Amino acid sequence: MERILQNPTTEKTASGWLNGFIGVLIFSGSLPATRLAVLEFDPVFLTVARAAIAGVLALCMLVLFKENRPAKRQLLPLVIVAMGVVVGFPLLTALALQHVTSAHSIVFVGLLPLATAVFGVLRGGERPRPVFWFFSVLGSTLVVGFAISQGLTASPTGDVLMLLAILACGLGYAEGAKLSRTLGGWQVISWALVLSLPVMVPLTGFMAPDSFSGITPPAWISLAYVAIFSMLIGFVFWYRGLAQGGIAAVGQLQLLQPFFGLALAATLLHEQVSIGMLGVTVAVILCVAGARKFSK
Repeated sequence: MERILQNPTTEKTASGWLNGFIGVLIFSGSLPATRLAVLEFDPVFLTVARAAIAGVLALCMLVLFKENRPAKRQLLPLVIVAMGVVVGFPLLTALALQHVTSAHSIVFVGLLPLATAVFGVLRGGERPRPVFWFFSVLGSTLVVGFAISQGLTASPTGDVLMLLAILACGLGYAEGAKLSRTLGGWQVISWALVLSLPVMVPLTGFMAPDSFSGITPPAWISLAYVAIFSMLIGFVFWYRGLAQGGIAAVGQLQLLQPFFGLALAATLLHEQVSIGMLGVTVAVILCVAGARKFSK
């Protein structure tokens, strides 16, 4: 029994789930914060500004710790990570949140585990058991079914943008997790942010509003949160967790994100969270238990 408890593989898997959970907890505040920010900031400006701020911080970290530059073979994967999680997901969700509430958009996050698992197979070489896919698809079906039941005609643009955001994010998660095995978790997101700096910094200046005098403190705080926590710190834990515990397995923790996000939306934004939303969220969360059990 003592040997089992000291098994490095077991400890690594446990660490992966813990790091993944912390990452999900941090990410849960992203959509409510984005919703607050886009009330006063242009979505494109918000996207490039958060990436520029996080990129400068990431550059300072890389210089401080004297990290070696990525190898040439790692540059393309880093570009994919940047396109998925630095540009794609933040921009698409910011645009979507002009059409839907954060509570509604958060439910779409339930699709992320399936998207991450699929890209984990395509890009990470993982092979979960067939029953795993049953639980993953079931959870995703519940989410999509809920969105349809709310009436897609209410804002088809917002829903389509959220679906595209999920695909971009799933690819960025899987690619970054694969790269983390050799480059390191925080190094992956840091280099991806640094690679985007030559584009993000000029765009931040170009897209900046004529005056910031009318911007309220909640909007500034929201920008700071999505830049520092959502764009950088959350990924330090998330990529480490995916690399340690497996992309498909730890990726199922994202099913907890709607629960945390809905709570934040109700608490901070005073948005109405319906019984249907809570019911779907609970049902989706229950699917993570089955998916986790049969992930390998």
